[in-house]
Amino acid sequence: MHNLLLLQLMPNRRSFSRIILKWYTENKRKLPWRETTDPYKIWLSEILLQQTRVAQGMPYYLKFIEKYPTVHKLADADEEEILKLWQGLGYYSRARNLHATAIQISKEMGGQFPDKHEELIKLKGVGDYTASAIASICFNEPEPVLDGNVYRVLARYFGVSSAINDPAAFKYFKALAREVMSVDNVRDYNQGLMEFGALQCKPVNPACNACPLNNSCEALEKNMVTEWPFKRKKGKIRKRYFNYLVPEDPEQNTLLRKRYGKGIWQNLYEFPLVETEMEADLSTIRDKIEGVFPAEETGAVYKVNHQKIIHKLSHQHLHVNFWHVEFKVVLDQGIPIGQIAEYPVPVLIADFIEELL
Repeated sequence: MHNLLLLQLMPNRRSFSRIILKWYTENKRKLPWRETTDPYKIWLSEILLQQTRVAQGMPYYLKFIEKYPTVHKLADADEEEILKLWQGLGYYSRARNLHATAIQISKEMGGQFPDKHEELIKLKGVGDYTASAIASICFNEPEPVLDGNVYRVLARYFGVSSAINDPAAFKYFKALAREVMSVDNVRDYNQGLMEFGALQCKPVNPACNACPLNNSCEALEKNMVTEWPFKRKKGKIRKRYFNYLVPEDPEQNTLLRKRYGKGIWQNLYEFPLVETEMEADLSTIRDKIEGVFPAEETGAVYKVNHQKIIHKLSHQHLHVNFWHVEFKVVLDQGIPIGQIAEYPVPVLIADFIEELL
């Protein structure tokens, strides 16, 4: 894959990194995690902002820092408390890994983060990108970062047409990123390259006319800006049909159950769930309820949501309905409806609860 390209880059390395550094100095956003080199705060920001826009992730970062100002505070927190604070970000395994790593650093490492990429990457939930970011930003280790923004800038500028999600792509782009990296100021350079992709070389409608690299950008020259970076399409999306049963007893109690196992939303709470192979009608739900609750204890059943709910995850689309189930008796282990907002739940259930209350 572009075997000769790296050899051809050496004369351009300094000009590329110099332009990125100059652009960053003039255009960087003022963000709280850029005002520190504390590895705890950098690590926390990177985990929170994975697959999350800065505007969405900022309030979460501020809430986490306020509640858990040190890695020791985070380590001592209850997992359910962390999941509740995380609610709405998705990818809840990141929150569980965050807690597990905090415990490891606090209890086994005396609160000190490793200062080398090769040690950071061994931490749970820390991949090459996060390890590279912490190592370069906090400890000035000359380690290039590769996130979606960096892939995009490098693919466009250097004209890399290969699919960025192919198995061989990471190794190639890592070598390319290392070759053009500014080793003298890697801290600002890495942040600058990511910022450049976020603000200048955007996925859609990039500001090519005002780009300081536009006189030597391969994608612009070849009219391939909208085509690069090329990403191979994922496999077929799985459709699933979730029917949440929302019980209500005479004392206005309902039920939430904790999800276990390795599937989606591990350790979060949800209403009793009936999964069907296709969209279920009222008759089907009445039949299914008998397998969940004693028939003599339930009364009227009706669908709560009038609009179709489709919740999209990375590899599956959930078609969701909520069904109100009237109970004639007081629920065993029932939860007052006014208290259910205190539990950590998937965002689609949090939205439903907000409307319910």
